[in-house]
Order: sequence, then C-alpha cells, then structure tokens
Amino acid sequence: MANHRRGEISARLNDLDYTLCLTLGALAELEDAFQAADMVALTERFASGRLSARDAVRVIGAGLRGGGHEISDDDVAAMSATGGAKAFAEIVVRLLVATFGESGEAREATENPPKP
Repeated sequence: MANHRRGEISARLNDLDYTLCLTLGALAELEDAFQAADMVALTERFASGRLSARDAVRVIGAGLRGGGHEISDDDVAAMSATGGAKAFAEIVVRLLVATFGESGEAREATENPPKP
C-alpha cells in the first residue's frame, strides 16, 4: 500500500501492483540520466510537459527502484499498462506530483501531462 505522505504512489503494470517512490537516490539517478545540474533543473524539465517515451521509462524505472523493486529500465520498457501510453503518462504525472507537490512547476506538469 502506497504511503502518500512519503511520496509513494501505486501503479498496476503487467497486471501486478507496484509501489513507486522518487527517493533522493532515484532523483539523483534522474539528474544523471537527464544531465540536470540539480533538482531545480530536473523540475523545470518535468514542468515543460514534454517527455519522450524513453523519459517515461526512466522516471517509472527510478520510481520502481525507489519503491524497492529491482527492475531495470529495459524491463520497464517491456511492461504493459491498461490504457497504454496514456496510462504510462498518468503514472509519470502522479509520481511527479507525489514527489514535488501540486504547486509551481508540478502543477504545470499536472495540467499538461507529458506526451510519451
């Protein structure tokens, strides 16, 4: 069960329920993957509302690993979600809102979900 106070969300992938969380380590992983200098730059990238499918794989993968699941990005790329690409985009948005809140840039990401 996801603990929303800790920034966790639940998501159903491959017909299994997972807990995702962008821990500090997961955020550091994303900073490296996106070549962001810091969390502000990372937040600005997410706020643009423009994320590729590969970006979604990275965010979901980091969230899964932050939630305690040992899953590679290649494994994430092969996963399915009911609702297809839209479902993956919604997972990314929910995870970012759980991590950064709904104010400022995170609100913009919620209003303009990323396009995988």
